[in-house]
Amino acid sequence: MRFAVLFPGQGSQQVGMGEELFEARPDLLGSIADDLLGWSLRDVCLEGPDLELTRTDRAQPALYAVSYALWDEFSQLLGHAKPSAGAGHSLGEYTALAAAGVFDFVTGLRVVADRGRAMADAATRRRSGMAALLGCNLETAEAIARTRRDEGGRLWVANVNAPGQIVLAGAEEDLEWLAASGAELGARRVTPLKVAGAFHSPLMASATAELRETLHTVTPALSSFPVWANVTARPSTLSEVRDLLARQVESPVRFSESLGDMAGTVDAFVHIGPGEVTAGMARRSTSGREVLVVNDLDSAAAVADRLQQSIG
Repeated sequence: MRFAVLFPGQGSQQVGMGEELFEARPDLLGSIADDLLGWSLRDVCLEGPDLELTRTDRAQPALYAVSYALWDEFSQLLGHAKPSAGAGHSLGEYTALAAAGVFDFVTGLRVVADRGRAMADAATRRRSGMAALLGCNLETAEAIARTRRDEGGRLWVANVNAPGQIVLAGAEEDLEWLAASGAELGARRVTPLKVAGAFHSPLMASATAELRETLHTVTPALSSFPVWANVTARPSTLSEVRDLLARQVESPVRFSESLGDMAGTVDAFVHIGPGEVTAGMARRSTSGREVLVVNDLDSAAAVADRLQQSIG
């Protein structure tokens, strides 16, 4: 069975995540991580409080570290079964690239920590946020955002997660307009998201510039399996991976399109990390593909056994 691995992004964090992994993988989640971050990864993940864990500069490195540690455990259980493809939602793209060997765990953690700080800083420059449009196709969502921009507003499509599941990002006043006008413009429902800023929009331009400087210190390696980029919805090449990661901060996440493209090369999708958000996106965006979830050590063993049996 050919399978793709999927990694979650910000929003999947939850207090208590990775408890088993902190015991099993102190080499990844112990003092090396704490020294790099300047705060206790274990304390924030296991004790929170939720307000601390949901901070952009905490949530991103925490999710990257826990998801990667779970991947590393899972990959050791796989034996001769190896992924044919991979992707990650927003932040999760870094985990996918680390899993594919494009950079090592510590390098990825360093870059992700800088990314989280840069995005948090950009969010403080203007009151902004994101809102999900439910029951709305991409064409309609783009028309809604364009209508607001034509009026002088700042509103853009930020995430295309699955059919009928699109997220817009913009300034606070533009989201207020969206909440009041979205239904009459074609959205079944507008749901504000609990995020700190207008991620994946031009309001993150300052974060892009800061992140690009950090990425220039990274020397990527050839990937062991293709990783679909959020920006292009196709596998990134060695020469473009750093540029695509920098651009990703203010570009739409084309995750549904990536999943649809990947479905032509795999038989199954495996979500790896807290929750199962990317599994839900895979189910909504594709058909005829098995979708599996690895979010703890028990499920890692069960899914690894399932994949080994399907191959052998």
